[in-house]
Amino acid sequence: MSDRIDAHVHFWRLARGDYTWIQPGQTALYRDFGADDIRPHLDAAGIDRILLVQAAATVAETEFMLAQADAHDMVAGVVGWIDMERADATATLARLAGNPNLKGIRPMIQDIAQTDWMLRDTLTPAYRAVVERDLVFECLVKPPHLPHLHDLLARHPDMRAVICHGAKPDIAAGAFADWAGHMARLAAETKADCKLSGLITEAGPDWSAGGLRRYVDHLLDRFGPDRLIWGSDWPVLTETAGYGDWWRAVNACLADLSADDTAKIFGGNAARVYKL
Repeated sequence: MSDRIDAHVHFWRLARGDYTWIQPGQTALYRDFGADDIRPHLDAAGIDRILLVQAAATVAETEFMLAQADAHDMVAGVVGWIDMERADATATLARLAGNPNLKGIRPMIQDIAQTDWMLRDTLTPAYRAVVERDLVFECLVKPPHLPHLHDLLARHPDMRAVICHGAKPDIAAGAFADWAGHMARLAAETKADCKLSGLITEAGPDWSAGGLRRYVDHLLDRFGPDRLIWGSDWPVLTETAGYGDWWRAVNACLADLSADDTAKIFGGNAARVYKL
């Protein structure tokens, strides 16, 4: 049986000073998070390894995460960040990729005002470098970005892409049709994989497993069990629910799957896609 892998975890140390989106009023998040904090949750859910994902738009944070991977056996890999528009972007990526724990990069597209930013010609050398180094491009996008993401992946069909958090549908508002149509097109016309993560956050404090069900069902129907990758989005998750809450909710949504298909979503696909 393959390892169970949580493919979306963040560690941070506030004193590093580059997590500008975390503010003192966010009482659940405004503290340090690391290996000792998540270990009890992993043990309770039977998770063997984790993938660390960037939470700050700095190379320094990528280096911090790579150091965490070197220090903790639970960390199977790192998805970092580079400034893709800098002239030295490909050189920076080459340096970081010298550490085999680097498995991909993730620009914080959701925070960029221009929804078509990802299509800028200035980014092409970085995309090519991601492909040449056989890394994953993680797509931190929301529904308005999805038509542009389709165009991007059509331009770079050899780029291994993973859509974060199911593209963050506005579950709290009940938004479904537009998101569902774009995700169906991406599933049918690109090779992108999709993370089954972050949905409780988008559902908000009144979330329920039943309310999440049609979003999970749509992703499962369109991407299938071979292209979905489970992640917790811990500790961001904790603003809305507990680690175990999300673990149980997803297991309930996937209860009708075979053991083999469930194992793919809870680890096998992450190991394959990220080459862990």
